[in-house]
Amino acid sequence: MRRRRPSRIVCVTRGAAVALALLAATGAAAQQTKAPAAKSAGEVIVETVAATLEHPWSFAFLPDGRMLVTERAGRLKIVDRSARTAVAVTGVPPIAASGQGGLLDVALAPDFATSRTIFFSYAEPRGAGTAGTSVARARLNVTTLEAVQVIFRQQPAASGGLHFGSRIAIGRDGALFVTLGERYQRDRAQDAATHYGKVVRILADGRVPTDNPKFAGAGAQPELWSIGHRNAQSAAIHPATGKLWTVEHGARGGDEVNVPLAGKNYGWPLITYGMDYSGSKIGNGRSAPDLEQPVYYWDPSIAPSGMAFYTGDLIPAWKGNLFVGALAGQHLARLVLDGETVVAEERLLTNLGERIRDVRQGPDGALYVATDHPDGRILRLTVK
Repeated sequence: MRRRRPSRIVCVTRGAAVALALLAATGAAAQQTKAPAAKSAGEVIVETVAATLEHPWSFAFLPDGRMLVTERAGRLKIVDRSARTAVAVTGVPPIAASGQGGLLDVALAPDFATSRTIFFSYAEPRGAGTAGTSVARARLNVTTLEAVQVIFRQQPAASGGLHFGSRIAIGRDGALFVTLGERYQRDRAQDAATHYGKVVRILADGRVPTDNPKFAGAGAQPELWSIGHRNAQSAAIHPATGKLWTVEHGARGGDEVNVPLAGKNYGWPLITYGMDYSGSKIGNGRSAPDLEQPVYYWDPSIAPSGMAFYTGDLIPAWKGNLFVGALAGQHLARLVLDGETVVAEERLLTNLGERIRDVRQGPDGALYVATDHPDGRILRLTVK
């Protein structure tokens, strides 16, 4: 039976953390967790603008204000917020919708207004019960995808339904950053001959940028940007610096905010702030030479997915803040930044009791989130 929920509710924000703890890391700057509670901007007004979506995973705003929404089961829809309608888009390629796999992220090309080009990531069936994260480009013609072309395939394919990633962030130069999970094969996150547990960078047609870093080792994949990631389901470009920021799932504890730099190793599974789900140790502690430290981490885990920098004028107190959706944590984390340091944190939407899958800034300056549920919603957030 479908849950009955109000289309508009008011929820009061609250601070998430209590004390600032700086942990010294060998060969790296001190790292931070549990930032002090951020000052609330006021009551958050929550309005449902789309409902009855099956596990919505991502969404992107079209120039006319409508939204492209992916459903993990393999459907792409165009949602009209004002008319409260959702129309299916045809032409989506076959999707391996199993476990965490399915139709994942969607992003508009910078020149979408003229080219009508979109990019989307998904778990692609590869035969013999295997799948891999792939990225395709296509032209959106009203409600049909045309000229669908796969421009990247994670190699090798694998069985199982865990840790596909994946988010797409388009840099200022038009290149695509794509986050890729390690398919629950943790040691392969350190193997540059695979795409497991990596951030890759490709051009809009799938070619490898000539200025990509070069990793050592036989068969190192040319698309690699950074290695040693677990399962990053969040990525965004910082509006002021143009740097890529990501957030990745830890195991039991140790969800990380990173600013991945070209050619760097972010440690998984050699170092981590978490532990195995069994309670056993992973790796060799929290730091090691030549392995990068996160900007911020959560322990216990919040299970992060989806992130956005707020740049709007509608809610001045949120300007410059980073917002991260929490699945297991069932909230929206608001991180107040000073450069690349998290100086305060607030947990929003805690009274909804819903998994937050994605977060985006809308063209109207409001913040929008997608809830991960068989009867998922797109919510519009403003402050009273």
